[in-house]
Amino acid sequence: MMIEGGQDEVPPLPSGERVAAKRPGEGASPTHPTKRKAGATARARELRFDETKAEYRLWGELQGRHLNGYKFVRQVPLGPFFADFLCREKSLIVEIDGSQHAESLTDESRTTWLNRNGYSVLRFWNQEVLAERRAVLDTILAVLEGQIHSPSPGLRFAPATLSPTGRGEGER
Repeated sequence: MMIEGGQDEVPPLPSGERVAAKRPGEGASPTHPTKRKAGATARARELRFDETKAEYRLWGELQGRHLNGYKFVRQVPLGPFFADFLCREKSLIVEIDGSQHAESLTDESRTTWLNRNGYSVLRFWNQEVLAERRAVLDTILAVLEGQIHSPSPGLRFAPATLSPTGRGEGER
């Protein structure tokens, strides 16, 4: 049955109640890391508004393709997490960490999840960004251009274990 405006009407249930029609895939939990969860966009906006001084300074260097033409976005929801900065073209996440992240088991499992979903993760301390911004930018650029591709101690750089195409490393 069609109603004015061209939308399908859901027939009433025997009790007279109506059920909202669902689009394909609607109502299911996100299966892909880029599927948005309810409230994720609002939370990302809050994180962008409440940025740290280090995030503010680094964003000034990354926005508008200032780093050799690479495009970055910030506070991007990915699965259950938010990436501080993301270069989608290279599937690189740059995280800026405060002291609360020292020896964090949560960060380790988060990095593992992101790696398995095709993202490489590069981490810096707030103080590194504030005191040595040029070195931080050089390191980010080296990863983007493939000059750094091996994991580093302490998960400072963790390359993806799954390519964005869904194939593991070494599979072609």
